[in-house]
Amino acid sequence: MKTTARLTFIAGILLASSIANAGWSANIGWASDYYFRGILQSPTSPSAGLDYESDTGFYAGTWAADVYDGLEVDGYFGYGATVGEVDLGIGYTGYFYTGDFDETYQEINLSAGFGIVTLDVAIGEYDGDFDSDTDGEQQDYTYYSLTVEQNGFYGKVAGFGQDADGSYFEAGYGTTLADFDVGVSLLIADDDLSITGETNESLIFTIGKSFDL
Repeated sequence: MKTTARLTFIAGILLASSIANAGWSANIGWASDYYFRGILQSPTSPSAGLDYESDTGFYAGTWAADVYDGLEVDGYFGYGATVGEVDLGIGYTGYFYTGDFDETYQEINLSAGFGIVTLDVAIGEYDGDFDSDTDGEQQDYTYYSLTVEQNGFYGKVAGFGQDADGSYFEAGYGTTLADFDVGVSLLIADDDLSITGETNESLIFTIGKSFDL
């Protein structure tokens, strides 16, 4: 698959730049390396977003990041609810680009969380080619991840299916210092997701801040 492919969630590089309360909020952030789902998007990247969440569980928002050749601009909406002890979510995400960095991705996002464990699945369509053998046909992909999180520490195993390939492992820690959300993580991606074509290991630092509007 293309190593520049940008395949899902929005403030994935920021552990805590997310909606905290019902209503409007905004966020800004910076990552030492912008990785998304194990794929390097840009070395060092600022970002910003705007979110809305209702008391009923509906959410919507937009998020943008610098990918050097223009901007990545994401739009998303969905609904989350708790059934018994299980947190469930369903939503839509679109990924769009102002430059020639990549083509459009659109996907349905599904999630289920129980205790410290969360399963995420994205089922999407890509307007470009993951390889040179598809003659410009639209590509389908599935992304899946299993995350365990406790007291700011987390570990994740994730990968792709259908027309996309690759898997990665990520582990890290996030906390709040002086009202800023900071995080550090180690990412190990296999050769299908690596720019060099070999297993990639990266240490990533992030900082962000969210504001209620």
